Amino acid sequence: MEANLERMVECVIAAALALDSQPGRLLIAIAGPPASGKSTLASHVQRGFQQYGTDCGLVPMDGFHFDNALLERRGLLGRKGAPETFNVEGFTSIIEQLKTGGEVSVPHFNRSLDRVEHSAEIITASQRYVVVEGNYLFLKDEAWRPLLDMWSLGVFVKPSLGLIDSRLRQRWLENDMSEEEAEIRIQTNDLPNARYVLENSDFEDALIVFE
Repeated sequence: MEANLERMVECVIAAALALDSQPGRLLIAIAGPPASGKSTLASHVQRGFQQYGTDCGLVPMDGFHFDNALLERRGLLGRKGAPETFNVEGFTSIIEQLKTGGEVSVPHFNRSLDRVEHSAEIITASQRYVVVEGNYLFLKDEAWRPLLDMWSLGVFVKPSLGLIDSRLRQRWLENDMSEEEAEIRIQTNDLPNARYVLENSDFEDALIVFE
């Protein structure tokens, strides 16, 4: 693990453990723009808890993408990843269930197949800490705002747009896009989504980490 990532993981875990006296399940929200490194941070935080001997669940927001066929019917397939392409009601319902502390099944997104796999993971009742990661966890938008009150700890990953651009380019080229296709995707979808996250997220009370 690179030194900066290791420091971020230690910082997040320390902040979460400091909340241990609070009752009930503790939800740690890790948000940020596309390609900010939030998914990598979330998975390392989960493993870091396990090294402390504490079982920790992980819920990626990407598991709540609307199906491609539905997005196509709505004319939104080219905007996949924007807030309106997620099932925010279903996501909010799962987060509410998680807050009760019981066992909850959650979906995951299979990036290689570009589709959601339903009930792909079980968050068990014994997992008191659960990391939730996604772009829009702190949005001030009316549909997403109810989530703000559900997080025990908020973490916002805030890289530069230049770093986001570079990572997105690498991502799409590794997924067999041509340079032209990657550029179109980045400029028409990914960077607009990144700017939207940075400009419309309420992370004033969050722990902010910089890539």
